[in-house]
Amino acid sequence: MTEEELKLTANEVRKGIIEGVYAAKSGHPGGSLSIADILTYLYFVEMDIDPENPSKKDRDRLVLSKGHTAPALYSTLAHRGYFDVSEMKTLRHVGSILQGHPDMKHIPGVDMSSGSLGQGLSAAVGMAIAGKMDGASYRTFCICGDGEIQEGQIWEAAMMAGHRHLDNLCVIVDNNGLQIDGRLEEVVSPYPIEDKFKAFGFEVSQIDGHDFAQIKSAFDKAKDTKSKPCCIVAKTIKGKGVSYMEDEAGWHGKAPNDEEYERAMRDLNNIG
Repeated sequence: MTEEELKLTANEVRKGIIEGVYAAKSGHPGGSLSIADILTYLYFVEMDIDPENPSKKDRDRLVLSKGHTAPALYSTLAHRGYFDVSEMKTLRHVGSILQGHPDMKHIPGVDMSSGSLGQGLSAAVGMAIAGKMDGASYRTFCICGDGEIQEGQIWEAAMMAGHRHLDNLCVIVDNNGLQIDGRLEEVVSPYPIEDKFKAFGFEVSQIDGHDFAQIKSAFDKAKDTKSKPCCIVAKTIKGKGVSYMEDEAGWHGKAPNDEEYERAMRDLNNIG
């Protein structure tokens, strides 16, 4: 896909996020919107996957460790062809496959049930170790929140990844600077994020997580890196694409009302 096509696709993914959270009257739009570009690149360019065969043995895996941003993953999967885009309007409804957090048993394309913050990276490390033991070709990607990495289990998993030289593992930190209680620095600062991952033996890139040229460069570097895991620290904007949600911690976990929904869709339609 061209860069322009990726931008347009990411914008459609953002529309799906808003549709889903609005229909559910609950959810997490802010952090979902901030990772839409990263997920778009992963599923439309980087990852070896097959929507017609979601469980193929040699597929690349993705663990959404910050599982509350499931609307972003669901919208990406829908636009990639794993299920119909109309399913987004059933988010969090009784009987829907699209639960509030990713569910690997019922949702095509979901590789790990996640949402207990801090635990997803451990699962991803386990997948990467299994791949090494099996001599498999697949790679494992894990998206963590910058607030989430305040959890100690993240660093236990990072230590293991570095120790085992897991060059089939790529961690993406969604560094939008906000968490549910406010700015990172005001809650518990994880900075400097890059230096911490380097200390655990990772190859680290820092990028603008909304710039597809930089996203491509970072994933190309990760693919070429041998004998160590990779971490991409993606500087993003929480609520990206919706003017009144951008860089506002209050949109971490609430749904837009009717008027806010219309404003959000106007913003995204104007971008498109």
